[in-house]
Amino acid sequence: MLVHTLRRFKSRATLVLLTALSATPVLAQTANFASLTLSQGFSPSDGVVSGFTGGSYSLAAISNSDRQNNRCIGFASPTPDHIMVLERDFPKLTVQVNSGGSDTTLLIKGPGNENTIRCGDDTGSNKDASISDTNWKAGRYSIWVGTFEEGVRRDYSLSVEQE
Repeated sequence: MLVHTLRRFKSRATLVLLTALSATPVLAQTANFASLTLSQGFSPSDGVVSGFTGGSYSLAAISNSDRQNNRCIGFASPTPDHIMVLERDFPKLTVQVNSGGSDTTLLIKGPGNENTIRCGDDTGSNKDASISDTNWKAGRYSIWVGTFEEGVRRDYSLSVEQE
């Protein structure tokens, strides 16, 4: 009886493990909205995607601050809103949210498993978030667009510009 129970437990544990392992790559590659794949000299229209906010996941749970000590704030979905793939290194990029002036936040993590975090909030007198930074390495970046209050839906476009 004990041997039969142990075999059944081992079979179920193996099935659970295989299911989890096979689902992990799919989860790692998904985003809530459209993705961007950019190479040097990309056209401005290739650097624009859209989506909407509305999550209750604190972006501070990813990181309290970025590499330049900017605070990471706001609420978004736990799943990235967008994936940005840079096919080559970029010396400088600006990532800008346009929600029509709503108070948005922005967090970008990557490339890949590298834990480089970039966070953005207001842009000058505009409440929409942006990040302008140097030294963007080739690879895959996860992007979250958030708001200061949980569950607030704001439609937006996200644009990436090279400088």
